[in-house]
Amino acid sequence: MKFSIFQSSRQGGRKYNQDRLAYSYSRDALLMVVADGMGGHFHGEIAAQIAVQFLVENFQKQATPALKYPFRFLIDSINQAHEAIGDYVLAHGLLEHPRTTCVACVVQGDHAYWAHVGDTRLYFFHGGKLASRTRDHSLVQQLFEQGKISENEMIAHPERNKIYSCLGGIVPPDIELSRKMPLREGDTLLLCSDGLWGLLSTNEIASILDTYPIATAVPELLNHAELRGGEEGDNLSAIGMRWGDEKLFSPRSISTAAMSLDAHTVQFDAFSVERGAEDGRDVTEEDIERAIAEIQAAIKKYSK
Repeated sequence: MKFSIFQSSRQGGRKYNQDRLAYSYSRDALLMVVADGMGGHFHGEIAAQIAVQFLVENFQKQATPALKYPFRFLIDSINQAHEAIGDYVLAHGLLEHPRTTCVACVVQGDHAYWAHVGDTRLYFFHGGKLASRTRDHSLVQQLFEQGKISENEMIAHPERNKIYSCLGGIVPPDIELSRKMPLREGDTLLLCSDGLWGLLSTNEIASILDTYPIATAVPELLNHAELRGGEEGDNLSAIGMRWGDEKLFSPRSISTAAMSLDAHTVQFDAFSVERGAEDGRDVTEEDIERAIAEIQAAIKKYSK
C-alpha cells in the first residue's frame, strides 16, 4: 500500500476536548477512526476513548496482515465498543450514560470500507469532487431528506445536535455501512467531527484538499473551521488520507511493502483530560491513571 495520512485534533472554544482519533496500519490494511464524545466532561471523552482504542486494538489483533472480512470487523468492533461503554456505566453506577459518535474506515486491497454511528462524517473525494459521504444520524438530516430545510439550513439549525444513534446509549447503535468503494491514485478520504464539517461547506473542503498535500490540507481545514467557530467553537478533529504516491508533493508518503506480516504502526493521541471535573474538583494524575486502567478493563472483556 502507498498513501499519505495526517491527523489532528483541537479543543476549539470549549473548555475540554472530547474528540478522539487514531489510525493504524499493517502491511496490507489501514484503519482510521474518529469519535466525538457526548454526555458531560470526562465521561464523554472516556466513551470516545473506549471506542477508538477498542477498534485500534481489535484491528491490530485481526489484521495479520489483512482483515478477513472488513465489514464484519467494523460491525463487530463497533457493537463491542458500545457494550464496553455500557460496562463502564454499570461499573461506576453512572446515572447519565456517556455516549459518543463514531466513524471508522478500513482500506485494503485498493478498496475502502466504512461504517458510522451518529454525525461524525467521512467524505470520499475522487478527481477533486465529492464521490460519497456518510449520512448523518440526526434530526436535521431527516428534515433535509424530507425537503423541510436546505443543506445550508442544516448547519445553523437550532436542533442540529440532536442525534438518534450513538455508542453508549440505552438503545443499540444503528451502524450504517458503506459500499465496497474502489480507490484510485489521488483519491482522498476525510474523517472528521462536526466541529469541522459544521463550519465548512463541501465545496470548501474539496477545494482545500485538492490544493494542498494532505499534511498541509488537514491543518488548513482545521484553521478555517477554528477561526469561524471563534470562542464558541466546538472541538474539531480530522484524519485525511490520500491514496497512492504523494512523494513528489509530501515527505509524509508511506509505503508498507517492507513491513513484516505481524507488524503494525499506530498513531494514537494520548488520553488526557482538562483540569476541573464536572463536580468542580481538580482532576489529578491518579484520576487519569485510574481512568486509563478502567478503560483497559472495559476493552479487555470484549476484545478478541
